[in-house]
Amino acid sequence: MYQWRKFEFFEEKNAGKLNKISPPSSSEEENSAAVKIECCSSGRGKVVIGYDDGTISLLDRGLNFNFSFHAHSSSVLFLQHLKQRNFLVTIGEDEQISPQQSSMCLKVFDLDKMHQPEATSTSTSTNSTTPDCIGILRIFTNQFPQAKITSFLVLEEAPPILLIAIGLDNGCIYCIKGDIGRERITRFRLEVDDNRSSSNSITGLGFRVDGQALQLFAVTPVSVTLFSLQDQPPRRQTLDHIGSSVYSVTMSDRLELIIGRPEAVYFYEVDGRGPCWAFEGEKKFLGWFRGYLLCVIADQRNGKHTFNVYDLKNRLIAHSIVVKEVTHMLCEWGNIILIMADKSALCIGEKDMESKLDMLFKKNLYTVAINLVQSQQADAAATAEVLRKYGDHLYSKQDYDEAMAQYINTIGHLEPSYVIQKFLDAQRIYNLTNYLEKLHEKGLASKDHTTLLLNCYTKLKDVGKLNIFIKSEDGVGEQKFDVETAIRVCRAANYHEHAMYVAKKAGRHELYLKILLEDLGRYDEALHYISGLEPSQAGVTVKEYGKILIEHKPVETIEILMRLCTEDKESVKRGASSAYISMLPSPVDFLNIFIHHPESLMDFLEKYTTKVKDSPAQVEIHNTLLELYLSNDLNFPSISQANNNEDLNLKAVGKLVADGKDSAKETDCLERRDKGLRLLKSAWPSELEHPLYDVDLAIILCEMNAFSEGLLYLYEKMKLYKEVIACYMQAHDHEGLIACCKRLGDSVKGGDPSLWADLLKYFGELGEDCSKEVKEVLTYIERDDILPPIIVLQTLSRNPCLTLSVIKDYIARKLEQESKLIEEDRRAIEKYQEDTLAMRREVQDLRTNARIFQLSKCTACTFTLDLPAVHFMCMHSFHQRCLGDNEKECPECAPEYRSVMEMKRSLEQNSRDQDQFFQQVKSSKDGFSVIAEYFGKGIISKTSNGSTGAGALGSANTSSGSGL
Repeated sequence: MYQWRKFEFFEEKNAGKLNKISPPSSSEEENSAAVKIECCSSGRGKVVIGYDDGTISLLDRGLNFNFSFHAHSSSVLFLQHLKQRNFLVTIGEDEQISPQQSSMCLKVFDLDKMHQPEATSTSTSTNSTTPDCIGILRIFTNQFPQAKITSFLVLEEAPPILLIAIGLDNGCIYCIKGDIGRERITRFRLEVDDNRSSSNSITGLGFRVDGQALQLFAVTPVSVTLFSLQDQPPRRQTLDHIGSSVYSVTMSDRLELIIGRPEAVYFYEVDGRGPCWAFEGEKKFLGWFRGYLLCVIADQRNGKHTFNVYDLKNRLIAHSIVVKEVTHMLCEWGNIILIMADKSALCIGEKDMESKLDMLFKKNLYTVAINLVQSQQADAAATAEVLRKYGDHLYSKQDYDEAMAQYINTIGHLEPSYVIQKFLDAQRIYNLTNYLEKLHEKGLASKDHTTLLLNCYTKLKDVGKLNIFIKSEDGVGEQKFDVETAIRVCRAANYHEHAMYVAKKAGRHELYLKILLEDLGRYDEALHYISGLEPSQAGVTVKEYGKILIEHKPVETIEILMRLCTEDKESVKRGASSAYISMLPSPVDFLNIFIHHPESLMDFLEKYTTKVKDSPAQVEIHNTLLELYLSNDLNFPSISQANNNEDLNLKAVGKLVADGKDSAKETDCLERRDKGLRLLKSAWPSELEHPLYDVDLAIILCEMNAFSEGLLYLYEKMKLYKEVIACYMQAHDHEGLIACCKRLGDSVKGGDPSLWADLLKYFGELGEDCSKEVKEVLTYIERDDILPPIIVLQTLSRNPCLTLSVIKDYIARKLEQESKLIEEDRRAIEKYQEDTLAMRREVQDLRTNARIFQLSKCTACTFTLDLPAVHFMCMHSFHQRCLGDNEKECPECAPEYRSVMEMKRSLEQNSRDQDQFFQQVKSSKDGFSVIAEYFGKGIISKTSNGSTGAGALGSANTSSGSGL
């Protein structure tokens, strides 16, 4: 015990005199000092004191008197204030009703229910109210004979059930269980020993409730016994054959029984004696408060009493004070209350944690402070603060290893930069490495911490620890550090293998490939790695690093791209759906990686189009191929270029190389243009209206790169015949120009005859002798009658190199042809004039001469004509009944007349359609004939408003019986 340190973790709060409060009468005041305190209890914020005159007083915080009442007529021997319900259970002496009945009674008071007591001469309470007594029970009966009560304890079970244990001086324990208020109780008796003797007096009791197990400790001066009350009958077990006196028995918060003897303090579990603590001196009182052991020890040498507070976990005396003779010890309001024999009270309270720690810090007792905060279950932040101060103390003493051990325990609460800064300044890289490792183990490291730790490893060149750190995993298989940071630091320190391991482990394929390609230049390994990835991941990585791969491994890279963008053999075998094919990446997605290698791009797209015929991106692919095929120049890195610093003697060799390069370029250009022309034709099949490429783009490419073959094909496909011949005109290819017009200007085959007119105009404006070509053109113009002779003459007159002999034969034939046409027109005119004169005579005859109708039969029914009859001027006669309601026109001539009139109305309507008229004039070989035709039909001539109908030509004459 001399090795235990003493501290002042407690302090005296207040002290006072505990006298019974009596009515203001002189006799009571005189007897007040003679009243003795028999028992005490605490709970629910009250201190309850029982006196030997049967009075009970209740005190508030600060030991201020609250109220008192008369509980028993004689003396209050034991009492206990319950925790769950505001009940007070007392044992005391009352008036003896009969000699056979004991005066010892057990009462239960409900302190929440107060009533006005009846005025009696024996009442001593100053309060006008007293609590309700809800139950009174005689302790001793015939089955439970009377004995001296030495101990008392109440256990609150499920309300309203109480379990009351009453210890006697004969070694028996009377137990009462049930609802005392309703007198629904059971009694049973326990005996610590079969031999009843005064040495078996029950000096202490303690309940132990552990789940369903209910046990009762019983202490006598010579034994410690445990009763298992859940068994029926209760099972008895003797734990020890030493005991203790009254008041030196208590229970810890861990449900351990504690007894005090002069030589030591003993702890008991359900299986027997546990640890003991050798505290010398007679133990007058034992108690337990917040994990502290409370002891009032009497020194036999000087007769003084010492009150000690033991912290058993930390092996220290938290408080020690010399006190007067103590009669009772309580714990309430977070304080320890000692009641002395002279009725004075001493309150001792625990200091706050901060005060206790300050006291220890001033003495540099950091280990004690750490143990203190840990034993009192302080929050983690407070513990970390103590550890920090201890670490700072050790750091100031240059004990860096121990200081770091304390700082490591603060991880999660102390800012890591606080520790890191200290050990950076001290250049304690080993300690710093240890701290950073622990920081990563707990998953609290940031990117900067990872960078710092890896830098520490690299500076120490500790590859072993670097391997352990890089390859370690936590429970879920994820890295405990920031992956990108670790890779960046390892790359910077040339630990490429470690960086690759981290990248591969974390699934960061792009970083893994970046190391392989940019740092190590292991292109084959990179390609092999990409081949093993999922298609989606492989596509992403190729997009990012494809430029490097194409530059160094173009063939292998194209093979990977083909596998990504096309169906593999397995999918073909199992019959991949169109949805699967559409999910494949498009070659268009990878065009950017070929930005400096167009020849590789051309190779890739050619292979793709050969394998995939119905790609969704075939238009874009064909556009790209056309651009590659039709471009005049491609870069060929395989052909070495001359070095500017070569010796002058090598100029001849350089010239040969340059000539060879130009020859190769020319040959390649021709081959590519052949491919381009084939693509233009194959991608525009005859059954499609639009090609599988952008026509406008194709025309622009052909124009930009002077690819006339492709341009001619596109114009012809688009039926832009004038643009076709314009190309020939621009190239001055007269033979090709005439051949083109023969092919495209034949109207029978759907061509455009106007091309010959454009061709004639071209030769007329050429300014050179082209007599042969002009004669051939005039042959086709004359054959199809495309242009009038006057236009031909005007057109060719602009070329000063052409003579009249070129068109002499053409003009002669045209004149002869025109003479024949004029003669035919003259004969037609004479015929029309004769017909017109005959018609006029007929009309005049109808107007001036009478008509004789000689028909004897009806034209409609062919029966004999009888009256009434209708005769028409057209010499048709009908029965009136055969005509019905229509007597205005001849049924026989009316259809022909109506068709003529309908034709006339149609022509009149067409005359209003100006667009149609001008279109006919424009498209006709001879526009004048169209105008003459309109005039001849009277469509655009001035006509009178009146019209001559069939009734005028064949007006009806209805005759009566005379037939006139």
